[in-house]
Amino acid sequence: MNYIIFDLEFNQGFDRVNNKTVSNAKCPFEIIQIGAIKLDSNLNILDTFASYIKSEIYKDIHPFVKKMTGITNSDLKNAPSFKDVYRDFLQFIGSENAIFGTWGTNDLKELHRNILFYNLSLENIPTMYINIQQHASSFFNNPVGKCIGLQNAISILDLEQDKQYHNALNDAYYTALVFQKINNKNIKAETYTYNLSKKEKQKQKLKIDYDKLFAEFKTMLKRDLTKEEKKVINMAYNMGRKNKFLLNTKNNKSN
Repeated sequence: MNYIIFDLEFNQGFDRVNNKTVSNAKCPFEIIQIGAIKLDSNLNILDTFASYIKSEIYKDIHPFVKKMTGITNSDLKNAPSFKDVYRDFLQFIGSENAIFGTWGTNDLKELHRNILFYNLSLENIPTMYINIQQHASSFFNNPVGKCIGLQNAISILDLEQDKQYHNALNDAYYTALVFQKINNKNIKAETYTYNLSKKEKQKQKLKIDYDKLFAEFKTMLKRDLTKEEKKVINMAYNMGRKNKFLLNTKNNKSN
């Protein structure tokens, strides 16, 4: 049994004209870097994994992401796709019963969301994980609900800080160091279940594929549609989706 301590860096969309962040609701945080440390059951470092990932959803690096991580467009220009990096990451994880180790649960959530966005399988991803940040917060007697930051944990433990933060491999390495220091028999792996919040589900409402909708009517009518016909079809379709003009059959039964 091995531990896979991993960290991710993300990119987001940015509207330069209006100077604001924009997002694809299905994948608001696109993974652009994965870093991981493989530990054996005695927490010895066995191997490392690191890769940039080419941006396919948000083509340009968000200014805040660039400032925080130092990652630039040129770093990602010739990087492999998410699909290729994910395949390599699965090979790195291996076939054993691995356990993920993360600093918080956000990276787990976004890893699953990115995998599903690209219609890839979750089958070989470890289902068990340890939230090292949560256990570190308890170790340092932080108040309930107040989580300690990674850099603070490293500082309190008086561990060497010779690597830049906000780099996926470096942060995974620091997380592994903290885990080595605080690990005890009371720390147990938990099962991770990926669930969208109600708010996220609302954001991910399906959009109408108007090209296919109009093509269906074009086939039925055996002619091109006019602009007015397209407007009527659009209006009728949206009314149907919103359940307008439905009869309450319980209250309208014949006497």
